[in-house]
Amino acid sequence: MSKFLKIFAPAAGGAAGVLTMAYVLADQFVVDIPSITPALVSQANAASTDAADETQAAATETPEGGFGLGREALPEEIAAWNVDVRPGGIGLPEGRGDVATGEQVFAEACAVCHGDFAEGVGNWPVLAGGFDTLDDKDPVKTVGSYWPYLSTVWDYVHRSMPFGNAQSLSPDEVYAITAYILYSNYLVEDDFELSHENFAEVEMPNADGFIVDDRPETEYTIWRTEPCMEGCKDNVEITMRASVVDVTPEEDGAEEQAAAEPAAEDAAEEIEMAAADPEPTETAAPAADESTAPDPELVAAGEKVFRKCKACHMVGEGAKNRVGPVLNGVMGATIGGHDDFKYSSVFEEAAAEGRVWDDAAMAEFLAAPKSYMKGTKMSFAGLKKEEDIDAIIAYLQSFGD
Repeated sequence: MSKFLKIFAPAAGGAAGVLTMAYVLADQFVVDIPSITPALVSQANAASTDAADETQAAATETPEGGFGLGREALPEEIAAWNVDVRPGGIGLPEGRGDVATGEQVFAEACAVCHGDFAEGVGNWPVLAGGFDTLDDKDPVKTVGSYWPYLSTVWDYVHRSMPFGNAQSLSPDEVYAITAYILYSNYLVEDDFELSHENFAEVEMPNADGFIVDDRPETEYTIWRTEPCMEGCKDNVEITMRASVVDVTPEEDGAEEQAAAEPAAEDAAEEIEMAAADPEPTETAAPAADESTAPDPELVAAGEKVFRKCKACHMVGEGAKNRVGPVLNGVMGATIGGHDDFKYSSVFEEAAAEGRVWDDAAMAEFLAAPKSYMKGTKMSFAGLKKEEDIDAIIAYLQSFGD
């Protein structure tokens, strides 16, 4: 017998013995699987019918319109979610808040992002100003210039502000902040108080600046017709030219003609001016009268713009230093020259150099305080419009002493 058979034969015998033992055990202990009979099917159907009846009974006990899940919400739970405020003041809670209180709350809770005067800090939203800019290339959309309903202001502040600590303000504080935002947009006076009683009386400037989207009725039918791909018009004419070079296609000779037209117009204007104005004679120009009183209308406009400054500065009789110095007689005076006020070092340096607040210096400072006086503690971001700057200067000139 070979070596292979000596190893394989005992192993095969052992395997046969194991299989024999397994068969014996299975024959004695494993229960026979019953065959599927009509009686067994009937029994299963009866059990299924009973389960369906129980489900139907449970469904009939479900309140009408419900799904049999959960429970009815409690009144206080509904009230906690029902905080929306709609146009006209629907949904407002009782409360009130004035501009002065709103200025304080705004400084504590909102100014870090929106600035002390709602002018916006960095990339945070500007909340005031922007009037007459909605048709500009870069419109300034603020509460005053763009938002159509005051209820949106109240609702948003109440729900989501201040950032990172939403819904921490009381209704009275929200009324006060809303009043201050209105004041920052020149929509109310500084003694105004907003409440649930007079809320609906406030009209926003852009309330009529929105239209109902009627495109489903007026345009969708046009869009869904078969588009015209060629021969859609009898002729095509260029009626305007793009300001960017090489955008509008040129016809032969059109470029030379377009370049020649302005030159011809300039030449014609020069001829007309030469004919109208004879050779000038050397006459002394009248000296500008620096003491001329400012334009009353400009002063009145400056008084309104000065509202942005009243939180820190005072003018007029009885004026006192506040966060900033009194501004009586500031025009023409030495920069940082008010004896009773502690200026920052940059103003003290300007005073030592003898710099004065002339019209040019004041205009540059009002446009960008932190750029003109680097290191100033003044937090105001500056005035964006030249007409506002001119108005402020005229207003300050009216307080000469």
